[in-house]
Amino acid sequence: MGLHIGSIAPDFGADTTEGKIQFHDWIGQSWAVLFSHPKDFTPVCTTELGRASKLHAEFEKRGVKMIAVSVDGVSDHKRWIGDIEETQSTKMNFPIIGDEGRKVAQLYDMIHAEADNTLTVRSVFIIDAAKKIRAMITYPASTGRNFDEILRVIDSLQLTDSHKVATPVDWKDGDDCVIVPSITDPAEMKERFPKGWTELRPYLRMTPQPNR
Repeated sequence: MGLHIGSIAPDFGADTTEGKIQFHDWIGQSWAVLFSHPKDFTPVCTTELGRASKLHAEFEKRGVKMIAVSVDGVSDHKRWIGDIEETQSTKMNFPIIGDEGRKVAQLYDMIHAEADNTLTVRSVFIIDAAKKIRAMITYPASTGRNFDEILRVIDSLQLTDSHKVATPVDWKDGDDCVIVPSITDPAEMKERFPKGWTELRPYLRMTPQPNR
């Protein structure tokens, strides 16, 4: 049985560029983004890790920790970090897991044999403080990730956890939201959405973002 949205993220122990961790303990009460890299000293991964480091403050203000994994060892990771910092003009500020035995890659189904039977695809797992997988995004090895999109998904998840809304196509933080269809009582709607709403259809009701 594979991992799904809502699955508990598998726990594991591992060595990282910042020392040994037990994954669930490392997450603690935070959210986490676990993302895989096919191999060290590769061009697309170098740009991704640089971009993620530059966005560290954005993840931090959302209560999200970042951690990367590659099938190479920690000693290689540490040498690679020098290249990342120099070429991307940033300072690495989150750990990279050493996964030479592919334990983490196998736990999280990151090796897709039809694409490559040794290297990981570009997997992204967004994990909440209850250790549940809330979103999974998978890219081929040739395509770099969009970290603005990862932040957008986190914003949507955290907003919809706390308010009875969903986020529509191309939504960004601050845009109007959709009132969930399960709310039908007018009094409840007025209480929850004092800024009002626009009813385009009985099932499609738009309201300003409730926490803005």
